[in-house]
Amino acid sequence: MKRLPFVVAALGVWGCSPQSSQKQTGDTSKTTPATASGDVGSSVALTGAGATFPAPLYSKWFNEYAAKTGVKINYQSVGSGAGIQQISEQTVDFGASDAPMTDAEMAKAKGGPIMHIPTVVGLVVIAYNLPSVTQPIKLSGSLIADIFLGKITKWNDPRLATLNPGVKLPATDILVVHRSDGSGTTYIFSDYLSAVSPAWKAGPGKGKDLQWPVGMGGKGNEGVAGQIKQTPNAIGYTELAYAQQNKLSTAAVQNSAGQFVTPSARAATAAADDAAAKLPANTDYRVSIVNGGGAATYPITSFTWLLVYKHQPDATKAKKLADAVRWALTDGEKDAEALAYAPLPASLVTKLMPRIDSLTMAGSR
Repeated sequence: MKRLPFVVAALGVWGCSPQSSQKQTGDTSKTTPATASGDVGSSVALTGAGATFPAPLYSKWFNEYAAKTGVKINYQSVGSGAGIQQISEQTVDFGASDAPMTDAEMAKAKGGPIMHIPTVVGLVVIAYNLPSVTQPIKLSGSLIADIFLGKITKWNDPRLATLNPGVKLPATDILVVHRSDGSGTTYIFSDYLSAVSPAWKAGPGKGKDLQWPVGMGGKGNEGVAGQIKQTPNAIGYTELAYAQQNKLSTAAVQNSAGQFVTPSARAATAAADDAAAKLPANTDYRVSIVNGGGAATYPITSFTWLLVYKHQPDATKAKKLADAVRWALTDGEKDAEALAYAPLPASLVTKLMPRIDSLTMAGSR
């Protein structure tokens, strides 16, 4: 997920240690390698790169943690794909991604097994611009898929009208807006559509970058939100914070229990809680939580992950990284909702602690 309005400010406040500073250039596939293993003590800075979606929260976390402990964490929000590439090449201490690594990507990682550690839950909302409609509209998964497939083209289509009794929908064309760039937001949205619509699964399918059947593109979440805001009768998908910032209307989406749920941090955490209860003991957390169970769950949700090597080459850094992640998932989670993220449920945090403990010991194996 891309959150450019926040990224410039976030990069300015994280700061860089002499060992990890670098200038932003057009090539976001490279980051200054992590500090050599010979460095010890508080001077050791951790470096990370990846997803733009959690950047504002990570900025707050890392600043608070540096003030508390003196440990600097230098993070570049260059996108999920670049984060996967950089952790795979071992040029950073950790990566970050809104889409889990594939088996093929995992196999290419130079440092051995990579662990996925969920940090918060993100929401993708269906935002729309209908000036004549004052009450929130309801949408089912199949209707959303058919709108983005171009099968439903009018706002007053009988299927939409049936789902929204008493709402006077206009007899106008539906103008679809989608991402023009590859993104974690698109991955989550298309993962959801693939889960609820066989036609979508067989057509555009799931991925960070798709061949869209209809609609106009916007670059980044900010581009999609801007297109919707300035285009009457438009509909699109974006991250929750962008809909809130642009004061866009958002649809209540029908979940697998048949309930229409308005997007909120609480409803996303409920989805994560439901997923956590069903995880097998040997899970690697590369899981989809879209269209989960429970009457209170919002169905278009996903984890965002930190990517860390299970076997760390530097024992000092391994301990510092484990301590920082442990703090983020306990003390740090309280900051999530204020920044339009959903905190992880306590039940999941409890399950993640042994995973983090295994990282602490990895450097001394």
